[in-house]
Amino acid sequence: MAGCGKNFYFAGRNLPPSGVTNRVMITIQNPSALTKGALTFVDAFYDIRHAFNNENNNFSIGGASVSLPLTIQNMPEEQLGAVYNAGDGSVALINYATEKQSTSVSGSPSSSIFISRDQRYLIAAEQTAHASVINDRVIGRTVPLNLPGVYRISLNASASIGLAFVQNSNEVYSVVHLTGPQQSSYQAYFAANGKWPANSFGLPAQDCEPQNLPVYCAYPVSPGTASFDRPIKGIFSPDGSTVYVLNCGPECGGNTSGVTTIPITASSLNPGGIGPSAINLQATATLAVPGGATNAIGSGTTLYIAGQSVQPDGYLSGNLSVVNLNTSQVTGVYPISDGAHNKMLFADDNTLFVGSVQCQSGERYHLDPNSATGCLALFNISTNAVALDSFKGDLTGIADVEGLHKIYVAEGGQIHIYTTTNFTELDNSNVTVVGTATDVAYMDGSTDYNNTTY
Repeated sequence: MAGCGKNFYFAGRNLPPSGVTNRVMITIQNPSALTKGALTFVDAFYDIRHAFNNENNNFSIGGASVSLPLTIQNMPEEQLGAVYNAGDGSVALINYATEKQSTSVSGSPSSSIFISRDQRYLIAAEQTAHASVINDRVIGRTVPLNLPGVYRISLNASASIGLAFVQNSNEVYSVVHLTGPQQSSYQAYFAANGKWPANSFGLPAQDCEPQNLPVYCAYPVSPGTASFDRPIKGIFSPDGSTVYVLNCGPECGGNTSGVTTIPITASSLNPGGIGPSAINLQATATLAVPGGATNAIGSGTTLYIAGQSVQPDGYLSGNLSVVNLNTSQVTGVYPISDGAHNKMLFADDNTLFVGSVQCQSGERYHLDPNSATGCLALFNISTNAVALDSFKGDLTGIADVEGLHKIYVAEGGQIHIYTTTNFTELDNSNVTVVGTATDVAYMDGSTDYNNTTY
């Protein structure tokens, strides 16, 4: 094998320059007075940030140019990480194989942003600009769609479906890439009618841009026989046949939290379309989830939904609701940490970890200000047991170190390590960072599902 000239590890991937095969990347804000950001990684097997045989050789991402790095969209199957920089709105693309930044995609500060796994399309919600912005790297063009109040984006793996959600509304929009013939016909239709063409459900596009020769449109998703109530996120089934839209409900100022089902069929997509092309989307059913619905993660026919419910005293209480997708029933509701649940990830030993921010603003802290309850919850999907960590601050990142029975988290601006067997905290003294740790990602995950961002 040595004569072959190459070394490989999992799934035929090239052995990286560091020689480490269990890497956790960390985004760090303000590591010094001279820089606003840095990207480093650690050896998650030994829980050290240097080579095990050389304490002076710290690991960092080569050529990283980041400004207040905030989140990591982890794509280990593509050996890629997309780091969003809150400082300038750019996205740094990190090559896991070379442990270097490959390029940077320019942008503006966004409240939600995703890039397709093939890196051809980047879609962002620029809330202050009231626009859903598509950076089409195929045609080399950035197109803003006028959607006042847009604040969340959901994008499936193939980028065939891009959904935009507007704050304090019950509307869901789909981003659609027009074909060449449609661009001309849409321009003529708008000139004659003062509005854009309707989809199969009679719903005109909310906006198409550029108006002189439109390339992209934002089409409303028809609620059909279902309904939306402060929709906030779309969860895509692994087979690509269904989108489950989470209705935030009372947690976001609405009435009823739940999940709305949208089937994806051939007729849903723009004929001949490329990239985002879901022009004819219509919901078919809505299931109430009283425990709240702001984030979710699926396993087979089970959907685990995190959210908060309003208590009689007006405060919010965190819950994890288990939904059987075959029967469309909530089979269990379990109390977890309060706060906005922004991170969910499966890990070893039949565990599901749920992280939140502002967990001290909920019902638990209100009833007992001396409570040490933290923002990270462990749920055992076999026994339904729940465990909460002690309070360390907001939970902003989770990485499952597969097969090693531990997770790395960014919590309270620092790196912590927990076991999946009994939720014990491990020694983190050799992986702590200078600055504020905002996110973590397991660079050597077996699949892209080892990702807390989607």
